[in-house]
Amino acid sequence: MIHPLSIPSPSDEWQVFNLGQWLRDLGLTWFSWDVSIYAYALCILLGIVAATMLTNHRLSRRGAEPWITLDIALFAVPLGIIGGRVYHVLTHPDDYFFEGADLWATLRIWEGGMAIFGALIGGAIGVWIGCRVTGIRFWSFADALAPGLLLAQAFGRLGNWFNQELFGLPTDLPWGLEIDRPNDAIPIGLPESTLFHPTFLYEIIWNLAGVAVLLLLDGRLRVHWGKLLGGYLIWYGVGRSVFESIRLDPSELFLGIRVNVWAAWLAVVIGIVIVIVQRRRHPGAEPSPYVAGREWTEDAGVDSEDVYTETDDDGNGAALVSATTGSSRATSEATTRS
Repeated sequence: MIHPLSIPSPSDEWQVFNLGQWLRDLGLTWFSWDVSIYAYALCILLGIVAATMLTNHRLSRRGAEPWITLDIALFAVPLGIIGGRVYHVLTHPDDYFFEGADLWATLRIWEGGMAIFGALIGGAIGVWIGCRVTGIRFWSFADALAPGLLLAQAFGRLGNWFNQELFGLPTDLPWGLEIDRPNDAIPIGLPESTLFHPTFLYEIIWNLAGVAVLLLLDGRLRVHWGKLLGGYLIWYGVGRSVFESIRLDPSELFLGIRVNVWAAWLAVVIGIVIVIVQRRRHPGAEPSPYVAGREWTEDAGVDSEDVYTETDDDGNGAALVSATTGSSRATSEATTRS
């Protein structure tokens, strides 16, 4: 039964926006191309932008060159997207590999289907490459990025809501999610009025709470050497193992447990190992976000508020410069004569 507080799902019109048709409706009839903009893709892009901006702010505060994050993102983002898509396709083979299947669907990422664990693997490789190129310490960047990862994932889960995918088991809770039929993930025989757990919303709340927790920990304890990344893996792994267990979409099983649940548990273990090992190896703070010999220092430039010219106008500092220069010259000459 539909509850007054139930969460509606967006209609098909909200999933895809035809920019070309919108321009023609405005009178630009010469624009004959259809340009489809997917809400899911927009959510992913907004998440990447938000994570990049937060990471840049945090890395700059640690002494890195402003916006060097973009240099590393050029490697991390493409490899993260590729890794996320490959992992999703491999863990959902029945959706892409069957008789008469359109294999090009494996590449249509804008239609949905990104696995965070695959994105983490691919993105980590990209970050490692980017850090080697820029001279940034891998662990420094990882710690700066950790809260941004959860922020980006929160945006990504909003994209799942637009696509009406990855929802949970049936529920009688007031905030149940309405899902349109037909939907391949809904078991046969459930009434049309059945509501489902809004796992997308659960993960959004969990991820945003994690952003606050990681920022608070770093602000209070100055967490360095990858330990904040370990905290991210623990936080996300714990939450994901719960939300993944109540999802209805089909997924590969190993020993009767969804593969992504195993991956979430593995993330927790890896996070704990990183924290323990790095605490023992590096008990102090990082000396610099750069590796030795690759440090960046801001060049001392001319103060833009001061104007220096050859003429002695009021306020331009020429008289002071002239007097100082003359005094130094006279001292030098006197020393030479003596």
